[in-house]
Amino acid sequence: MKGNKEVIDYLIFLNKGELAARDQYFIHSRMYDEWGYTKLYERINHEMQEETDHADAIMRRILMLESKPDMRPEELNIGTDVVSMLESDLQLEYQVRKNLKKGIALCEQHHDFVTREILRVQLDDTEQDHAHWLEQQLRLIKTVGLENYLQSQM
Repeated sequence: MKGNKEVIDYLIFLNKGELAARDQYFIHSRMYDEWGYTKLYERINHEMQEETDHADAIMRRILMLESKPDMRPEELNIGTDVVSMLESDLQLEYQVRKNLKKGIALCEQHHDFVTREILRVQLDDTEQDHAHWLEQQLRLIKTVGLENYLQSQM
């Protein structure tokens, strides 16, 4: 099924962002594991899998629309400590949210309601799960202090 070129190009762009999110979560999760922050490792490893699922859904849609995905991720922003890692991941989620909203509008403009629904589901996941959880963690650090927060993540 031949898709709209503008929608396909935007999906290719979105997929690169999802791949970057996957890779950034992958690295951060392994850093948390190495440092002994088991709870952070488990959560961020889970986020990595969800980003992989997002990329898979977009990739499958690109292929169905008779195009080829670009599997090169956008640039990563790897943190050096827990706070910078959480902040970096949150900024990434904010960017993904912004990009998904633009993609949804583009799909509506071109009457591609199937692709719009795929992106809407991902937007809900980004806002309700990923970004919200990261905001909570940074708020907890401010409330209970970094040392208490880190101890709770072991």
